[in-house]
Amino acid sequence: QVQLVESGGDSVQAGRSLRLSCATSGFSFGYWCMGWFRQFPGAEREGVAMIDSDGSTKYIDSVKGRFAISKDNRKSVLFLQMNSLEPEDTAMYYCAASRLCIEFLPSEIPLMENRGQGTQVTVS
Repeated sequence: QVQLVESGGDSVQAGRSLRLSCATSGFSFGYWCMGWFRQFPGAEREGVAMIDSDGSTKYIDSVKGRFAISKDNRKSVLFLQMNSLEPEDTAMYYCAASRLCIEFLPSEIPLMENRGQGTQVTVS
């Protein structure tokens, strides 16, 4: 079955960087639509970045120029490089996967049918 396991979350000071990883198995990683969403302490979920099977990427405005999503199809791993972190980035970050990107909009990421258990990012 589809398995997604995130890692790389940490507590850091504002301005620092983190790199999240999502190890996957159980599906044809290179052909699926992948993304990251985050859940804030108040339980609101927000799609952050997504990458399609052809490598196309999309980001929400608040992370453009700071975050970069990428993937290693050989190792079936998804990444999120987060630079210039801000306290507003504090959240639980989840990796998500879907067979298709429907509209290729970050808003669909939290709705994807497969997700991991999350990794906490805290910025102070």
